[in-house]
Amino acid sequence: MFASVTMLLLNVIVSAFVLVGIRDEVADIRAHDLSVVSVRVLIMIKQQRLPQVLEPAGTDGIQVIDQTGRPVAWTPSLAGQPRLTTALPGRTQANDTGTLCNLPAFPGECKIVVTVTAYQPEGEWLVYAFGPAVPWYVSPQTVLFQLGVSVALIGLTWFGVSRIVAKTLAPVGSITRKLAEISAGGGGLRVPVPDTEDEIRELAETSNQTLERLEGALTGLQEAMERQRRFATDASHDLRSPITAMRTQVEDALLYPEDADWEETGRKVLASLDRLQAIVNDLLTLSKLDAGAPDERAPIDLGELVAAETARPRSKEVVTTLQTGVVVTGDRLQLARLLTNLLDNAERHAERKIIVTVRRQGDEAVLEVVDDGAGIAPEQREFVFQRFTRLDAARNRDAGGTGLGLPIAREIATATSAR
Repeated sequence: MFASVTMLLLNVIVSAFVLVGIRDEVADIRAHDLSVVSVRVLIMIKQQRLPQVLEPAGTDGIQVIDQTGRPVAWTPSLAGQPRLTTALPGRTQANDTGTLCNLPAFPGECKIVVTVTAYQPEGEWLVYAFGPAVPWYVSPQTVLFQLGVSVALIGLTWFGVSRIVAKTLAPVGSITRKLAEISAGGGGLRVPVPDTEDEIRELAETSNQTLERLEGALTGLQEAMERQRRFATDASHDLRSPITAMRTQVEDALLYPEDADWEETGRKVLASLDRLQAIVNDLLTLSKLDAGAPDERAPIDLGELVAAETARPRSKEVVTTLQTGVVVTGDRLQLARLLTNLLDNAERHAERKIIVTVRRQGDEAVLEVVDDGAGIAPEQREFVFQRFTRLDAARNRDAGGTGLGLPIAREIATATSAR
């Protein structure tokens, strides 16, 4: 269908150009024939043997105008007619050709008009010869011929392309049916491979390779979708909490505006906004880590990084044990974020002291943050790295945590060690 429509458009464009060319050629031929007749009349004028009634000689009419502008000779079709036009010839032209419509003798018609000037001693005489103008379609035969050629080319294109495409895509139909069976659970995860050595065979082989990988990835995909669903549910719940708190605080203040402590209300709303901003920032960080966003990797001295990050004052004592020369390759900002999250978490749970250790253990660099708090039960140590997970002890110590600090730290550590 597309090939036939393209051929149709191509034929329309080519036919239009051909039609214009034929029309111009026919118009030139007719103008030439009228010029020949006009010259014959001109010779009669020069030889002073011009009759009053002229032979049409294949024209629609001939009219001779003397120097006074009056008709002095004409064909029978123009007998008794006044001068038909003054539009021709142009001011600077002795002889001229043009197409004029709605002349007095030819109402509702267009005519090719050829004008020849005869220079006489008493003044200039004009010879007008009128012939039928060429219509835009030239003739019905021309249109029918072009239409027949276009129909033949379109039909040939339809037939040829349909046969070629049908033969070429026959293996695709087989592959499609097999894929439909796979989708319906009625067949194994393989499609038939045609015997031809072409792109269709490559498609089938590539499809089978893809299906092989898909077969092993379905379980992991289902688990990932389930984790994503839980993540979206938890994220919406944690985002809704500060928004609900802000709304409640503002609505309470608006109910009794004269009794409301607006400064206190502003502090509460600001605290909720801080929590909301922290959640959003953590979500953006996790999204970038999940998407594998490019980072700026460079050699980093872990001891120097820890010394810089622990230099800021904290509410609990921070003790560092730093082995020199422990260098890793990673993104400095991400590793600083990892250390900050671990320090913030330790600060919330420590009684008095936080110990940060950097050492090399075999081929690995070890960064360890330990606090003297109650610690986490062994059965919950993996649980705390799930997103939006906050144990009861954490909720009691810090109601403003996002539950994303430790998951972000693990993602950064995993991303750093995997590259």
